Amino acid sequence: MLWEKLGIVYAPTGELEWARTHAMVPTPFLLDENTIRVFVTLCDGGMIGRPGFVDVDARNPLRVLRVSESPLLDVGAPGNFDDHGLVTCSVTRGPDGRLFLYYAGFELCQTIRYRLLTGVAVSDDNGETFRRASETAVLERSADELFFRGGPFVIFDGGIFKMWYVAGSEWEDIDGKQMPVYELRYLESPNGIDWGPKGETVLPITGPDEHGFGRPWVTKNADGSSSLFYSVRRRSLRAYRMGYATSADGRQWDRKDEELGLDVTPGSFDSDAIMYAATISVHGNTWCFYNGNGFGENGFAVAQLIQE
Repeated sequence: MLWEKLGIVYAPTGELEWARTHAMVPTPFLLDENTIRVFVTLCDGGMIGRPGFVDVDARNPLRVLRVSESPLLDVGAPGNFDDHGLVTCSVTRGPDGRLFLYYAGFELCQTIRYRLLTGVAVSDDNGETFRRASETAVLERSADELFFRGGPFVIFDGGIFKMWYVAGSEWEDIDGKQMPVYELRYLESPNGIDWGPKGETVLPITGPDEHGFGRPWVTKNADGSSSLFYSVRRRSLRAYRMGYATSADGRQWDRKDEELGLDVTPGSFDSDAIMYAATISVHGNTWCFYNGNGFGENGFAVAQLIQE
């Protein structure tokens, strides 16, 4: 693939107390024919994330139309799975027209650094406001997925909800710091809220340098196949790089990381890391929204697909 990086779309100005810094995990959703709503996680001064949105022109995503003035959801109650922040990962429209927003909730721990579990909120007004569908995690920790059941990407397809997410039960020491270990798994649900306790592994960690994947993003192709965009966390780099894979059924993936063609740029905001690719095709163009260094400390950017 050949991409043209167009630059930063949006970064917080620091004027809003709940959105002082960062614009993490851009999650594009076609709101109408003229508007891409990019759901994004913004952080306060204590690095606590809350979901908001940035509306951009569907024909020119560098043109910002509107930015949310208040968070779509606040952090959970003390002691809950999302009491230390929420990271929006996926938004999909259900069969009744409501929007389902899936997020990873952060819970700080004592003997490990944190847990990541999945929550869901719904919108009855096309994404203007959201309410939790459940106060507890819809992907709660289980015997096979103790610490991580997060990074959810969900679509409604063939009459069911399908989820690709990251899961794991292990931390390891890398250069004196605890780092998470997780792989990509798959689940299905009849209603988008009730999911099983263990997913099917669809993308395992390979090679000694990998120890985790970032939020997956799945797109359906015209021939019925699927494409997977994801992030690969590497020990040697202590940072993410992007990956790419294809599949006939959404479960068995053929990794083609070298074909993606979207990598770091020396001297730029993405010189050390590039992550959280999310693509959307509209009006004959395919846009890829992503983060660079520091998990979106400089905001989120967009690239245009020039050649497949």
